[in-house]
Amino acid sequence: MTDIKQQVIDAFTATYGEAPKTLVRAPGRVNLIGEHTDYNDGFVLPMAIERAVWIALRPRNDRTVIIKALDFEDTVQFSLDKIERGEPSPAEYMKGVAHIMLDAGYDLKGWEGVVKGDVPIGAGLSSSAALEMATAQAFAAVSGFDFVPPKMAKLGQRVENEWIGVQSGIMDQMISAAGKAGSALLIDCRSLETELAPLPDGTVIVIMDTGTRRGLVGSAYNERRQQCEEAAEFFGVPKLRDLDITTFEARMHDLGDLPRRRARHVITENNRTLQARDAMKSNDPIILGALMDGSHESMRDDFQISSDALNAMVEAARKQKSCFGARMTGGGFAGCAVALVKADQVDDFVEIVAKEYQEATGNTPALYVSQPAQGTMIIKD
Repeated sequence: MTDIKQQVIDAFTATYGEAPKTLVRAPGRVNLIGEHTDYNDGFVLPMAIERAVWIALRPRNDRTVIIKALDFEDTVQFSLDKIERGEPSPAEYMKGVAHIMLDAGYDLKGWEGVVKGDVPIGAGLSSSAALEMATAQAFAAVSGFDFVPPKMAKLGQRVENEWIGVQSGIMDQMISAAGKAGSALLIDCRSLETELAPLPDGTVIVIMDTGTRRGLVGSAYNERRQQCEEAAEFFGVPKLRDLDITTFEARMHDLGDLPRRRARHVITENNRTLQARDAMKSNDPIILGALMDGSHESMRDDFQISSDALNAMVEAARKQKSCFGARMTGGGFAGCAVALVKADQVDDFVEIVAKEYQEATGNTPALYVSQPAQGTMIIKD
């Protein structure tokens, strides 16, 4: 957003006495369908959103990194020769990027800059992936190597897995790095091949923030992954992506209750995601909406990652005739839901759903209309 762009430029100029040499932007994302399928090597269908992390920066002549974080009124400083893990904070994602890139053999140079974002933290819109990809783009710019989205996404996933301690998949970093303006993106999380999937004509995406928050590390995220791996091992496949529904149903009663539920969600969710891609290519919002509805039920009942607030938001959205379908989105337990809505009725939708949700829960929501945005980039103007 332009106001954040100007804020980081102005703050950089005020701090360092000159305009920044480089300006980078990395978006958050909303996942339309395909939840908890990424670490099962399956399919996801997210889109990059307008909300993003911005960094204004200039290179340094030494191996020090200094970042003024406007959102937290804090300054992060570390040496590339000695990066130490600290207490959980946004700074750890930036330090983690540097650590993982160095470990992967990149010759990094120091820089100093200002960072600010408007991706809500903990809302399931991948604020952490946006920060990781913006930091990676900053290092690429000052160190003289190309920002290659699949490579950078894999490094960002390693930051989550190895530095932060969340055993998440590749989706968030991949869509932040490789998103395309005007289209969602089907991502094969095994090959990292992508395919454009445009929204049906006359529709928009509404992101519906319940006003509730969770922390992935402290949640049951890693437990869900472990249960999926247990199910894959039971069926003798590398990942649940390799298991078809017929084989699953023939032996599912020999599997424990929780691994069985988790596996059923992943298998059916992969199928729904591919069907959603087809519906988008066929310009069919009705089928796409029904698939989103089915995804929510599966996450609520089989994967058990919804919440009262998320369910209330989804129910309020589905009551509206302008809504084709709605589901919770993101890692689960709190955060955001997403709806596919008729574009010409979206203002009324936002007003009514916000009112009904607040009356039902007492929480203050935030709803905003979003169009697919471009992925991580250096801003030229």
